[in-house]
Amino acid sequence: MPGPHYYGLILAGGRGTRFWPRSRKRHAKQVLNVTGDRTLIQQTVDRLAPLIPAERIWILTNEHVRSEIVRQLPGVPANQIIAEPAQRNTAPAIGLMATILESVDPDSVFGVFPSDHVIGKPKKFLKFVSAAFRAARKDQIAVLGVFPRYAETGFGYIEFPRGVKAGATTVLPVTSFTEKPEQPEADRMLKKGNYYWNAGMFFSRPGVMLDAIRLHLPKTATMLSSLPPFGSPRFKKALADAFPLCDDISIDFGVMQRAGNRCGIACDDYGWSDVGNWKAVFELMALDKHGNAARSQYLPVDSTGNYIDCGKKMVALVGVSNMIVVDTPDALLIVDRDRAQEVGKIVQMLEARRHDHLL
Repeated sequence: MPGPHYYGLILAGGRGTRFWPRSRKRHAKQVLNVTGDRTLIQQTVDRLAPLIPAERIWILTNEHVRSEIVRQLPGVPANQIIAEPAQRNTAPAIGLMATILESVDPDSVFGVFPSDHVIGKPKKFLKFVSAAFRAARKDQIAVLGVFPRYAETGFGYIEFPRGVKAGATTVLPVTSFTEKPEQPEADRMLKKGNYYWNAGMFFSRPGVMLDAIRLHLPKTATMLSSLPPFGSPRFKKALADAFPLCDDISIDFGVMQRAGNRCGIACDDYGWSDVGNWKAVFELMALDKHGNAARSQYLPVDSTGNYIDCGKKMVALVGVSNMIVVDTPDALLIVDRDRAQEVGKIVQMLEARRHDHLL
């Protein structure tokens, strides 16, 4: 059953540059249906619905994609879909939500959720979310740790006490946070068994989060405290003035690494993926008898391990393997699947050459 004072903040300000050419400023990764019929942000709202109804969802995004999110999520009040005046990472965004909710509902507890992840086992996921909400009601700042399937260098890690057992909903102390380690360090942490992936989900009472921000990020706290109540005719202008002056820092670095009242849930596998690039999409999809994953019609000759997303075009593959092929009306991407992480470099090149029509 939904908690009567449970709220959700969905962070949807990213551009998803590694999903170019489908992801653009006005059609970023979170509003694309890269893994099914529903877009990633629609899936996020859908899976939270048993605990948090749409009317208690808040979304922080950017001006480029806000109107598309409003269109895709008619159940979320439009005034709760807010375009940030400037990109300032997750600490100011979460602080802004805490500031708003403290006045909207003094008894509120909120969870922070990325807009562009995939959860393969949503019922199991909600079991852990419920446990984190319960911990947050006791004035803790709770996080979810995901049991690591391999030594990934692109994720942050949460250290729990030695001997931790994955899958229990027991609230545990968090020993440390490590951000994107080098490969030898990631290998070491995986072997130790008490380091879990940081899924970027946080749970807190608004006042507790604001106390932590005041302690560790006083500049951001001062800017946010200057805002009038949400709904005031002065709020939008005040936000535009104050938000760009906040610290540009993540909640992990800015608060969680130093917070004394942090705790976590050591989750086992609930089908989590951050869907960080086209290779991750390939790994989420069912493979056909040729070992390819396709969202388009295609004809293979001695070709396997490929991902094809080319709309209504028929795609012919001859003697190619481990490739990603993504076609849009104005751009075509062909990349080795193992180098999908580098697609963001193409966006940087387009920016440098001022090809704005392709961004």
